[in-house]
Amino acid sequence: MKKRKIVITGATRGLGRALAEKWINSGHLVCGCGRSPEFIQELNERAGENGFFSVLDVTDYEDVENWALEVTDKIGVPDLLVNNAAIINPVQNLWEISTEDFSQIIDTNLKGVFHSIRAFVPRMKKENSGIIVNMSSGWGRSVSEKVAPYNCTKFGIEGLSKALAKELPSNMACIPLNPGVIDTDMLRNAFGSHADSYPNAMEWSLTAANYILNLKPADSGLSLSIPQ
Repeated sequence: MKKRKIVITGATRGLGRALAEKWINSGHLVCGCGRSPEFIQELNERAGENGFFSVLDVTDYEDVENWALEVTDKIGVPDLLVNNAAIINPVQNLWEISTEDFSQIIDTNLKGVFHSIRAFVPRMKKENSGIIVNMSSGWGRSVSEKVAPYNCTKFGIEGLSKALAKELPSNMACIPLNPGVIDTDMLRNAFGSHADSYPNAMEWSLTAANYILNLKPADSGLSLSIPQ
């Protein structure tokens, strides 16, 4: 497979970490970000010449724009942008959620994706190519009790992605992608010990990494899911 230039947010843990490591091991150029300095250092050591990783909070647009400048200076314009950074709310009824927690999940899961799109997509559009993958969820297509804020953001990702798909040229794509149910820290926050009945992130990445790399312009605007 052709060597790809990949940008992924939320790369330090869970699905983002698994994808980043799988793509690095496959020889692709991978640039990612996350909030943990310790995990960013680990990823930089692992990446070597196959990319670099930065400590970054996607809720800060100025930092995201500066990071995009650094990324494009070092590896060029990405041909794959994966917006993966996300958090989940405390498992509570909607009226019990604090205003701070609600704002934080909106800022990370929706505004963070917008910040990444605003920073990278104009550069990709100048190259007239590129795939944008916005990580959605089964909870972006159906609802459950006690995760209403997360439902809200992932339904928002579906709509944002489908609208962006209509705005892009025909040889680009934006795809809302449901990763499926995977045993991660986020799932354990919602499911508790029941999470261990699902595949872990590294197992998941064996299928997911290649599936994402094979997405194409004809998939733009489709609500897709990783096969499980």
